[in-house]
This record gives sequence, structure tokens and C-alpha cells, in this order.
Amino acid sequence: MMVEVLTPHSSDGIDDVVIVGGGLAGLFCALKLAPRPVTVLTSAPIGEGASSAWAQGGIAAAMSPGDSAEAHVADTIAAGAGLVDEKIARVMASEASDRIHDLLAYGVPFDTDLEGHLKLSREAAHSQRRIVRVRGDMAGAAIMSALIAAVRKLPSIRVLEGFVGERLRMNGKQVSGIVAQDLRGGLTNRLLLPARAVVLSSGGVGGLYAVTTNPQQARGGGIAMAAHAGAILADLEFVQFHPTAINIGRDPAPLATEALRGEGAYLIDNAGKRFMLEIHEDAELAPRDIVARAIHAQVLSGEGAFLDCRQSVGAKFPEQFPTVYASCMSAGIDPVTDPIPVIPAEHYHMGGVHVDVRGRTSVDGLWACGETASTGAHGANRLASNSLLEAVVFATRIAQDLQGSLPSPQRHRWPDEPMPELTDLTEVDEDVVALIRKTMSDHVGVARDGPGLRKALEIFEGLNNRPLMPRLANMALVARCIAAAAFAREESRGGHMRLDFPETSEVWHHRTFLTLEDVDAIVASALLRAA
Repeated sequence: MMVEVLTPHSSDGIDDVVIVGGGLAGLFCALKLAPRPVTVLTSAPIGEGASSAWAQGGIAAAMSPGDSAEAHVADTIAAGAGLVDEKIARVMASEASDRIHDLLAYGVPFDTDLEGHLKLSREAAHSQRRIVRVRGDMAGAAIMSALIAAVRKLPSIRVLEGFVGERLRMNGKQVSGIVAQDLRGGLTNRLLLPARAVVLSSGGVGGLYAVTTNPQQARGGGIAMAAHAGAILADLEFVQFHPTAINIGRDPAPLATEALRGEGAYLIDNAGKRFMLEIHEDAELAPRDIVARAIHAQVLSGEGAFLDCRQSVGAKFPEQFPTVYASCMSAGIDPVTDPIPVIPAEHYHMGGVHVDVRGRTSVDGLWACGETASTGAHGANRLASNSLLEAVVFATRIAQDLQGSLPSPQRHRWPDEPMPELTDLTEVDEDVVALIRKTMSDHVGVARDGPGLRKALEIFEGLNNRPLMPRLANMALVARCIAAAAFAREESRGGHMRLDFPETSEVWHHRTFLTLEDVDAIVASALLRAA
């Protein structure tokens, strides 16, 4: 195996900061660190493999005269099913306005009225209209476009496209760099980047599921690397399924944004009956986990689930929601006149690498933000449009922490060296990938039970004992960790639904914190009980 040591950007042979991931959190952190030297590793061309670019709803921020950060915190806590860290939620909500103004300064074209004031929309479980959007459903794409342009202009930021982080380099208990695979160079090409600090912002776990709204690159690599380094992981069992992915058989599944229901769209079955009215007092605006389970049950029963936008949006659909409209029309569905078939799809992971209010993990030299991290802001069920907000708030906090804790950098301009074109990516064992994704969807999905989770653990334990290439091994490891956490939590709460434990239990009124050693113990116990 060839391991190349990349020439660092500082004179002492060590990079200041390596950021793993080119989504919103990673790029925002890099910008906030300027002019400190930063290397950003990303598996796909910058922005293309990031869930952030696909976010449709927008960013939640209490910026209207009748709203407040306290009201935003209260809504976040209510949606989080009792597990939200109130201190973290308050930090996030109170810094929201500043981060929106940062994004405006970077050139994000948020929707405004004729007087230039930000237009604010409402989404599920929000008590106020506080969602800042771009052309209805294009917030993620517009934000990423603006940040990518800003990153490209800064000489202090080097972006290495086509590299997947595989493992953290350790010096005792201190992170001292990262080993990444060069996707252009075959299975044996590795890159070693020494660093004073590593920030994990490599996205979520949607690629572990057969039906997801996330890019396939989102396979939990950051969580796996942190776990191997001994980091504490948090709330892994809490996986949010977006209720209204468009059910047209695509991978990833296109999304029918929450904002459609905020504008008055409602859910119907094959016969045109609204089924949410009997399930929750807020009907279609109930928390996501409740709506997702209702749609899941409708689909399983054969009665179907459709989002009816004909009366609420109607002829305004192409202009107000161009992304959703294009996805529907490409499948022969005109949402102006036809209900949209929908199905729950893995959308967001509340769990991840445990971090504090500064974004620090339990491992020295390692920070995490975005969907890779678990701050406690979302509890057991994320409130709509809080994910992009959390990403920019804690990316900023990490940058502030690093600026205050690292020595002054030796600044040198990165040489303008051309990188090979990112074309054919390294082949992986697609059979293993398919097995992991099917197992997660079948047994660790919207609704779970003990026998199904035990079956998943048996499959993942088998993979754990096979000589898989590092990227696949990391993927199988994260799937195993999520299944183990779900097996251990014997209750239903937020994004975690156990058919054999359907009630919420006071015994489990706490967050989950696990190390890889704890996961091994859960798996061993589960498989022993099955023997």
C-alpha cells in the first residue's frame, strides 16, 4: 500500500487544520478560520456530495417582531421528545440571527419582500413563521453556491476533491492527522495529512439506507473514524425519516419539502381521504416522526399516501417550488393537477460524535460539526430547518475555539497545482453496500423490533469479521453501532420507534452515550441471548 505524505501548508511540516467534508458545516468553518491555513477533504467535487446542497426548507431563525429565541427554544424542546440539551438549543437559537447575516454577507439571496425585509415561512412544529428561504425550496443549493464561491477566492483554503477520510492518525491519545483514500488512485493509494486539528463534518448516514434523501456519499465515515479513535458517540438510535420523499423509485429519493405542508398541502390516501386528522391534533403539521410513521403505515397497508397541493399551491407551484416541481414533472406527475405519491425516507441523523458547546469531541485534537456531530440540539427528533442553523452556529464556534487554542499559523499561499480530473471513482463491493442498505431499511428503519434488530446485528457482526476495504468497513461499523443503540433502547421516543416497546419510558428519559467498546458489549449480549 502506498501512503503519500501531502506537503503541508505551514513551514513546520504540519497543517494547521484539516476539515473532512465539503458541505455547509465544513465550508463555513473554513471561511470562519480564514486566514488560518485550512485543508478541506471532500469525496465528490466540492458541494456535490453534500446533503446541505439538497436542503429545501431553509434555516430557522427567530427574526420577526412577534418571535423570540426563547420561543424557538421552546419549539425545539417540544419536538425533541424530552432529550434536547436546553443549553445547546439556547446557544443555537440566540446566535441564529448573526449567522443569517453572515450568510447574507457571503451573498446568499434569501427571499425578501418589496421593502427588502426577509420573508419568513412556517414549517411543521414551529409556532411562528421563522424559516428563511430562497425561492421557496432552493435554500440549500443557493447557500452552498455562495459559500463555494467564497471558498474559491480565499488562498488560505485548499480543497482536495476526490479524497475519502479512512482513519485518524493518533499520537497517543491526541489526533495528529488523517489518512485518506485517493479515489482516483485505486485501492492502495493513501494520503497522510499531518495536522494540529481535525474537524469532522462529513455528513450523515443516509447512504446506509435503501431509501434516503441524502447523497450516497453520506455513509457515516466521520462517525466511524471517531469511534476507532475512542470518541464518545451520542444518540445513535435516533434517525429521522422525512415523511414526504417523492415515491418514484429514485435513489436518492427526491424530496417534497416540509414547506408545502406549511403552505396548506395535506396528506390523502388512495380514496382521497385525509388520514392525519385522526392521528394528531396538528394533522399534517405534526412532528416529523409522527407523520413519517403514519405514512409508513399507509404504504404498508396498501392504502397509499399522497401529498395534495392542488388547492393550497396549485398554479403557483412552478414558481414557488421549482425543485419539487421539476422532480415531479420528470416522473410524469404534474403537482398542479395531481397528488404527489410520498414515502418516508432516511433524512437526518440526530446521533453522531458527541461534542460540547465548542464542538469539541472527547478526543484531543478532534472537533465535529454538522450532521456528523451530536450536539444535543435536536434531542430525539429534529425540529424542521434546525439542521442548517446548527451547522453554521457550531461551525462558527469551532472556528472561534481553534483560533483561541492553536498557535499562530505560518501562512503560505497554496501552490496552484492542478489536480487530476475526478472521473472514475474507486470501485467498491456493491453487494456489501446493497446488503447494508437493505438491512438498515428492513430492520433499523421507521419501525423496529427486537428480533429484527438482532437479525441486523447478526448480519453486521458477520461483516465486521470480514476483510473489507476501509471505506466499506467504516460503513458496516456505523450501521452496527446504530443497530446496537436501537436494540439497547427499549422504548419508543422521537425518531426511534420500537413495535415491541411502543410507549415512552421514564427510565429512558436520557440521552445515549456509547463508545465502540460499549457497542461491542451490546452486540455480544444480543447475540448471546439469541443463541
